[in-house]
Amino acid sequence: MPAIADTHIVNRERVQPTHANNYQSAHGGIVMKWMDEIGAMSAMRAARETCVTAQMSRVDFERPIPIGDTALVESYAYATGRTSVRVRIEVSREDPRTGETEQTTSAYATFVAISDGEPTAVPELTVKGEKCRELRDRALAEEPER
Repeated sequence: MPAIADTHIVNRERVQPTHANNYQSAHGGIVMKWMDEIGAMSAMRAARETCVTAQMSRVDFERPIPIGDTALVESYAYATGRTSVRVRIEVSREDPRTGETEQTTSAYATFVAISDGEPTAVPELTVKGEKCRELRDRALAEEPER
């Protein structure tokens, strides 16, 4: 069975002018695309199958990511259903010169495991260690109603 730690992924994207909106910061749709891609990778690690997005809830854009900064996209699976994987996704802006970070965006997403075009069963997630327990418990406590 996969562990929560096995699903943890961190990715970086440098915000370029082609990613920007009229305010010279990352366009929300671009940020959501990065979140969806990294979230799906976490789900696939949990499911051990290809996963597709079923829903994304409560995407909160708290502050912008300026051109030239790095978008730090972090995700992990925290719960599974019969064929679904629930993933917490957080984005921070990172100053590439100092490494200073500040959270900018967060969301919860549900992905469905697919095999031969049909939903397929996923294994349960295991919790190994206090850090993983804290991540899971925090995500479950803050998760919006589905």
